[in-house]
Amino acid sequence: MTLGEPRVGVVLGSGLGAVADAVEDPIVVGYDDLPGFPRPSVSGHAGRAVLGSIGGVRVAVLQGRAHLYEGGDSDAIRAPVRALRSAGASILILTNAAGSLRPAVGPGSLMAITDHINLSGVNLLMGPNDPSVGPRFPSLRDAYDPALVELLRQSSREVGVSLSEGVYLAVSGPSFETPAEIRAFRTLGADAVGMSTVHETIVARHCGLRVAAVSVITNLAEGMTDEPLSHSQTLRAAEAGAGDLTRLLLAFLPRLSDADR
Repeated sequence: MTLGEPRVGVVLGSGLGAVADAVEDPIVVGYDDLPGFPRPSVSGHAGRAVLGSIGGVRVAVLQGRAHLYEGGDSDAIRAPVRALRSAGASILILTNAAGSLRPAVGPGSLMAITDHINLSGVNLLMGPNDPSVGPRFPSLRDAYDPALVELLRQSSREVGVSLSEGVYLAVSGPSFETPAEIRAFRTLGADAVGMSTVHETIVARHCGLRVAAVSVITNLAEGMTDEPLSHSQTLRAAEAGAGDLTRLLLAFLPRLSDADR
């Protein structure tokens, strides 16, 4: 089984699987039928690809991703990204559930990622490089494509969805951060924190995919509120924000029909 011929790949984070319901004439493929794809072990990740169209654009929507904290082979993170590229995709849209480091950007908000800080301790390009896939030393100057970020801005205004912008900081997890770590991350210039996305971004840029990414803010980070953090709370808040994310993507994807043409 293959991913067909998508123009755009979309990776859905924890609790955000409802976006796949917008795919027209969907063909659903389980990750079990896609070589190298992960077998998600985290609640909120369905582990399937939904192939079809949104707004006239051919898409492959991936419901679920692998995380470093799950252990296992890092190829489970690399394989889906490279499979999308091999299938013909030119753009990758990444979504995630994240904690906010800005009091004004609270649960249910959307944040377009404009840059990232990788504090996970891992770069998935370590090891031998295959020059047929990408260069040994890829640039991440525009890891999150500025033209795509502008299209996200336009789309958010079109549908009346508030969209902040900021820097996403990745940690390995699975434990949530300490209040001291959050204070340090704010000093470093981070606006949101999570356990995914940057690894896929690096792999995507290495193989030539343009990247746009949006975080659904599920909570204020540890030490910024009295509410205890948990994965169940993350899922509830992500599902609440999935409606706005769907509206944003439904406005954004048709704008890609002429991108790269």
